[in-house]
Amino acid sequence: MTGDCKDPALAGEGQRLIEWADRSMPVLASIRGQWERTRPLAGLRIGACLHVTTETANLMRTLKAGGAAVALCASNPLSTQDPVAAALNAVYDLPTFAVRGEDNDLYYRHIHQVLDIRPQVTMDDGADLVNTLHTRRSELLAEIIGGTEETTTGVIRLKAMEKEAVLRYPIIAVNDALTKHMFDNRYGTGQSTLDGILRATNYLIAGSTLVVAGYGWCGRGLAMRARGMGANVIVTEIDPLKALEAVMDGFRVLPMEEAAASGDIFVTVTGNVNVIDAPHLQRMKDGAIISNSGHFNVEINIPALEQLAVASHEARANVVEYTLADGRRIRLLAEGRLVNLAAAEGHPAAVMDMSFANQALSADYLFKNAGQLEPRVYAVPEPIDQEIARLKLASMQVRIDQLTAEQQAYLSSYAIGT
Repeated sequence: MTGDCKDPALAGEGQRLIEWADRSMPVLASIRGQWERTRPLAGLRIGACLHVTTETANLMRTLKAGGAAVALCASNPLSTQDPVAAALNAVYDLPTFAVRGEDNDLYYRHIHQVLDIRPQVTMDDGADLVNTLHTRRSELLAEIIGGTEETTTGVIRLKAMEKEAVLRYPIIAVNDALTKHMFDNRYGTGQSTLDGILRATNYLIAGSTLVVAGYGWCGRGLAMRARGMGANVIVTEIDPLKALEAVMDGFRVLPMEEAAASGDIFVTVTGNVNVIDAPHLQRMKDGAIISNSGHFNVEINIPALEQLAVASHEARANVVEYTLADGRRIRLLAEGRLVNLAAAEGHPAAVMDMSFANQALSADYLFKNAGQLEPRVYAVPEPIDQEIARLKLASMQVRIDQLTAEQQAYLSSYAIGT
């Protein structure tokens, strides 16, 4: 099976980048080394719709080392690293269908080409592969053992499918693993989002007012990192508990309508639609920068911005400046898509090491438990989470204590009191 990439001549560059990332992914490398010997995925077909990055490439290499037949497509039109796609096809013989900037038709053609391998396990980043299977390729569902989902947005979609009893096979919510969201979402998104904003704008974070929409794990990490760079951080929220946490963490919490007038930089990380809407755009100051680090480009109401604007132009790569009727300029980054991937390289490999270890071990779990799971959304089994944390600590040469027999007995007893 032959993949589709922008330029096969980029394969050499892609291989160098993949090998560089691999040096920071010791957990995944240890799994790959073991699987090369044991081949636990032999005979399994895996269809993956993920961001085509250097880290994803090392996950694909690991699945192949385990014996699986794998095909990969992009989960976002602007997140593909073209040299990586070329190397996966030419160097690693892993069929990859991804071109940075592909239009909607090509995006879904690539999804269908991955589905043409008749996968038994799916790997998703946003649930577009699962959705396409259920709506346009339902004849393939009978062969599906299960799937994994990497993102908060995808898990929301899948839980909605489960609630309406239309989900046809079990999905493991990799996003909800502790070794995923506590590290990938918080430290990965926090660093990579600011990296994307800086690469796109070269704007000074220190002294600016940065508005974070959403105080989930991604929002927590972003707010923390922005404050560390000297920003005055405002948080907007709809959940009273998360809003209270943000206040206790030392951030200002305001409704978006109020924050809109104060912000220099805005970042949405909610997984919801029109978080920045027309009324907010009408209150923003001249030169405001708006960006999104949620999975889909719906968190900013871009059609409303286009209607309000009397002119627009590309001010820099990944920056479109819209001029409103009153002369104010609003700068949209990366077409409202994931700014950390569209304008930068995404999360550091060291944190994706744990996320993709979860993907690999969850695929192994699904294969071993084929036919035993109901069609619903499952948590990553705790032993997998614990093992990944143990392997990561070992790779960092960090040792921890273990319970003594006396301590184990104490924790399992109800008889010992004051």
